[in-house]
Amino acid sequence: MELKPIGIVHSPYKTMSDAPVQPSFSDDEGEIEIFEEYADGLKDIEGFSHIWVIFQFHKSEGYGLHVTPYLDDELRGVFACRAPRRPNPIGMSLVELVEREGNILKIRGLDMLDETPVLDIKPYVGVFDEDTNVRIGWLEGKANGGREKKGG
Repeated sequence: MELKPIGIVHSPYKTMSDAPVQPSFSDDEGEIEIFEEYADGLKDIEGFSHIWVIFQFHKSEGYGLHVTPYLDDELRGVFACRAPRRPNPIGMSLVELVEREGNILKIRGLDMLDETPVLDIKPYVGVFDEDTNVRIGWLEGKANGGREKKGG
């Protein structure tokens, strides 16, 4: 399988320690520059308030099948975590789409590093993306990490 980036993130975060652990803990803004050859694919995206950004963890090296995740001190399976050190270093973030200016998407809720390669973008659609019978496994009681999410 060969994946080709469709764009790149412009972010104030230069290192993994600079970035928030999840977009819901961030009110920071950044930009996604979609490469000109893909810019026509942005048609009608400005009608959506939020987008899923699929990206490469480009600064992540190697992987482990067991990791000690944020919010825990116990080894967990990598597929039960959102850790960046994965067999396929792919991440996804739900961000607010603030504005589109040509091939530039201004976003809020940024948790990606500067120069992160963007692999795909999909619109967030509540009736497709939300579910009422959700369990959060080992994160039960830990999900806010002692922090208030943005907006609350």
